[in-house]
Amino acid sequence: MVMSETDAVRQDIRPMRIGLLNLMPKKIVTETQIARLLGATPLQVELTLVKITNHVGRNTSSDHILSFYQDFEDIRTDRFDGFIVTGAPIETLEFEEVTYWDELRRIFDWTQTNVHGCLNICWGAQAAIHHFYGIPKYLLPEKRFGVYRHNNLAPASPFLRGFSDDFEIPVSRWTEVRSEDIPPDSGMKILMESDEAGLCLLDDPAHHSLHMFNHVEYDSNSLAEEFFRDRDSGKPIAIPRNYFPEDNPDRTPENRWRSHAHLLFGNWINQLYQTTPFDRERIGRI
Repeated sequence: MVMSETDAVRQDIRPMRIGLLNLMPKKIVTETQIARLLGATPLQVELTLVKITNHVGRNTSSDHILSFYQDFEDIRTDRFDGFIVTGAPIETLEFEEVTYWDELRRIFDWTQTNVHGCLNICWGAQAAIHHFYGIPKYLLPEKRFGVYRHNNLAPASPFLRGFSDDFEIPVSRWTEVRSEDIPPDSGMKILMESDEAGLCLLDDPAHHSLHMFNHVEYDSNSLAEEFFRDRDSGKPIAIPRNYFPEDNPDRTPENRWRSHAHLLFGNWINQLYQTTPFDRERIGRI
């Protein structure tokens, strides 16, 4: 990566301010996964944890929420170099049936004026492209669950710098979006796709966003925890594909995606750093 002299002179060192709208029920697990990837980059990152205003979660202690999270309404006048919207286990609901859908739509619109770059994950990515483009999601006949091989469709993209031609990423969802529904005039580009699991990563320059439909941020045991949770509660659940050695749940799964998770987040942070204004007040205005 070679910076122009103009960019080098303009860009001074300051912490990158990243907001995380955490919609997952086990918030500590998700915030730790994201923070671990952000913290591995060589740049200083100032992470702000955000929640839907007045939405009360049931799986994280109120003390933790009060100590570390801010309502969106309390940060809406702030500006961020980057903003991440997580998934949520509500994908079988229609978007309009989600209790906080109206506020989430306001948040997506707010990112267009107060955020330099966005990363939307799983249901958060589906919600974003539905909000901006009206793209539907489709219910799958069974949960797409496991570690799937993906193809690098854009090796020249700055977000895929260092990626191999194919790699594996965890998938855990009941719904999908389809490439044929992408508006041809949207400017969106497919960066990652799987022959088995479908769309994975979209670059959306018009909304300065990346839409990641799978879970590159997952820990080694995340799929196992989902599997054992559902199995032990009596829910029908298949063994996650390509995950446990020899499909034996008694064996410890191997993490084959960690390096690409660090690459993706590192590339995203680096791209933000190269392009964001030094003066945060100029974010969204240039």
